[in-house]
Amino acid sequence: MLHFRPHPRPCGPPTMNAAQLQEQIPRIFAPWITAMGLEVLETAPGRVLLKLPVKREFVHVGGVMCGQAAMAAADTAMVLAMMVELGEFRPMTTVQLQTSFLRPVSGDHCLVTATVLRSGKSLAFGSIDIANPDGRLAAQATTTYALL
Repeated sequence: MLHFRPHPRPCGPPTMNAAQLQEQIPRIFAPWITAMGLEVLETAPGRVLLKLPVKREFVHVGGVMCGQAAMAAADTAMVLAMMVELGEFRPMTTVQLQTSFLRPVSGDHCLVTATVLRSGKSLAFGSIDIANPDGRLAAQATTTYALL
């Protein structure tokens, strides 16, 4: 199992565990996000680790997972990380999602790690890493969310 890298801010125990987050996915997200098959593997304060299967529907003519699938997984992972940070789901909207694609996703799945960098009263900032099964970074995203 891949474990989180050390986090620079002090952390207590996570407020929501992996099973609790997994249960919330079909309740909060659109059906097509649920159909992606994201699996919550681990939680820590303000952080989540997800497994995304690389389904045939996610692969484009070039034979690799399309960027749209990676960005949807990144956005979803950050909402889940915010839920761990806040201890519950709160309405929020994506203000900014910037993604850099470093290499293709290869293999039958990828690992998505989302980390809340700062959460204020009205805005939250985060970082998401998408890695191949061998741990090599495939994409990295930063996000800004407005808490409603």
